[in-house]
Amino acid sequence: MTDSSPKLRIGNGYDMHRLIPGRDLILGGVKLMHPKGLGLDGHSDADVLTHAIMDALLGALSLGDIGKYFPPDDPKWKGADSLLLLAQVMELINQRGWKVSNVDSVLVAERPKLKPYIEIMRENIAKKLGVSVDLVGVKATTNEKLGPEGREEGISSHAVVLLETI
Repeated sequence: MTDSSPKLRIGNGYDMHRLIPGRDLILGGVKLMHPKGLGLDGHSDADVLTHAIMDALLGALSLGDIGKYFPPDDPKWKGADSLLLLAQVMELINQRGWKVSNVDSVLVAERPKLKPYIEIMRENIAKKLGVSVDLVGVKATTNEKLGPEGREEGISSHAVVLLETI
């Protein structure tokens, strides 16, 4: 990195997965119970919160998206724990001389109510990022019964990360 290189980089991420019967509902590494017994469909554990954060991290350094590193057609990643994938993404970030300054994210889901689980999600993510929990923001909102999230067809997440040089 030269003296004229940026000292801060911002990335944003987004993910959405369909809710279906017969799958676990995992968000931020926490297994939840959906009132209709639904879980998120995907090749890995389909943790949209962790996926959005990974895409934000990768995007901040123009490294592509999680599909580049964990392709959905590779059986190696079938049912993978997204928090373990997040740790691998952090290795890439650290190897390039960057660290997380902070993360802000939002989950969009009509149900289940996520407030009781936010702190443990923050702790799980902070641990894998190697940062203090006070640097990880996780919020939850509904879509007021509008769109696929509001109709309980899926759950989405948005994330923004700020990276700084080590």
